[in-house]
Amino acid sequence: MAQTRLGIIMHGITGRMGYNQHLVRSICAIRDSGGVVLPNGDTVMPDPILVGRNLEKVKAIADKHGIARYGADVDAALANPEDTIFFDAGSTKMRVELLSKAIAAGKHIYSEKPIAETLDEALHLAKLAREAGVKNGAVQDKLYLPGLQKLKMLKDSGFFGEILSVRGEFGYWVFEGDWQAAQRPSWNYRKADGGGMILDMLPHWRYVVDNLFGKIISLSCLGVTHIPARVDEAGQPYKADADDAAYATFELDNGVVVQMNSSWATRVKRDDLVTFHVDGTLGSAVAGLTRCVTQHRVNTPRPVWNPDQPQIMAFETQWEEVPDNATYDNGFKLQWEDFIRHVVADTPWKFDLLESAKGVQLAELGYQSSAERRWIDVPALEI
Repeated sequence: MAQTRLGIIMHGITGRMGYNQHLVRSICAIRDSGGVVLPNGDTVMPDPILVGRNLEKVKAIADKHGIARYGADVDAALANPEDTIFFDAGSTKMRVELLSKAIAAGKHIYSEKPIAETLDEALHLAKLAREAGVKNGAVQDKLYLPGLQKLKMLKDSGFFGEILSVRGEFGYWVFEGDWQAAQRPSWNYRKADGGGMILDMLPHWRYVVDNLFGKIISLSCLGVTHIPARVDEAGQPYKADADDAAYATFELDNGVVVQMNSSWATRVKRDDLVTFHVDGTLGSAVAGLTRCVTQHRVNTPRPVWNPDQPQIMAFETQWEEVPDNATYDNGFKLQWEDFIRHVVADTPWKFDLLESAKGVQLAELGYQSSAERRWIDVPALEI
């Protein structure tokens, strides 16, 4: 079987997500495993060039992982016809300009989300890519999580019966940066830099809900800035004016109600940093990043409300775990492999820039709902 090289320009790999998930656990892992296997048995070996403004940091990462090519000039990298994919995991603020340049250079596009700060910009990018005839996609990694894969298996098997509602809880306490360093970059908490929980997480919830539970037709959302002052990476205080929590409710076309709480100002008392609780007529399930537990209607306990006595039922022990009957790889790596197959072998692919624009649309409508304190309809998107 033959092996072909695939040149990939990778921008934004000095950040936490770009480095850990996209470079180390995806592209480096793919290279270490011998490449991406195509349907015909041939393989594709990614050959990345790492690009970023801080050349010293980029070089250190390249040297650490045995990557020969690196640089600080995005335009020079885009000018090389031997590199056919452009990937961006930098800040949202820079993304539209970078992706537009890459599309104009004829590169296939793969990007972190959100692909833009506004719906108009997102649709513009999707239109540019379609007119240029380049293949394109954006990260929708949570669909590849073992916990959500198990939820999908339960749904496809008919376990839930009719799904009634979904309750999602996401988040954790992000330290303010004064007495303990923050776990997230400071730009996440500044509006001017493209920060905000609604813009960050509602695009995720859009593709999760669309692909697992139904089409969102309306939403109500409240964005809040719980922690108004933080300290940045240099130890300097700054005004945190972006929303650090979002409380959203989605109405689906099939009658399902989805509630999603997202917060960087909450302390975790649940099984994982994100959980999805799905209730159906025949059974319920709760999924995290990797685990999923179920309770069928024949195993459902019969509690009685009595505030005068301590609760003796151990509710958390009354659930049965879904076994790991399949092997689950890193979700980012799996989606990278799918996109590479799409580029090289034209295999089916649905997570294009228009799909990602739907996430930006939901975030934009979320901000509108929060500002106007009302429900907002979610119209269909076309380009």
